[in-house]
Amino acid sequence: MAVDIGLVAWVTEALEPIGTVTMRRMMGGATLYLDGTIFGIVHDGELWFKADAESNALWDEAGYRERFTVTFSTGMSDSMNYRRAPSDVYDDADAMREWAGLGIAAGLRAPKKKPKKR
Repeated sequence: MAVDIGLVAWVTEALEPIGTVTMRRMMGGATLYLDGTIFGIVHDGELWFKADAESNALWDEAGYRERFTVTFSTGMSDSMNYRRAPSDVYDDADAMREWAGLGIAAGLRAPKKKPKKR
């Protein structure tokens, strides 16, 4: 599955006032970062924002309970704590910044990975 470059470009444009968006291709989609902090996933033309224990209640309260699920070639599936972006983020930069802000905050709260020893 190809990454929706148009969607990534829109996210980049909408979030430009608060930082620089970069992406890394993964699992047939792309992981999105703002100034090095992971905050979202683009997969199958849809945007998902990172969530955590602190933000889960906000997502649930707003009615966005669905979590990103990936199915591996082995048939196993795994659910990750990324929430489907509300439809208004696709055409409203203010909404994009508001909802992406939850993902950015969750990314900033996430434990930092230790560098691999060489």
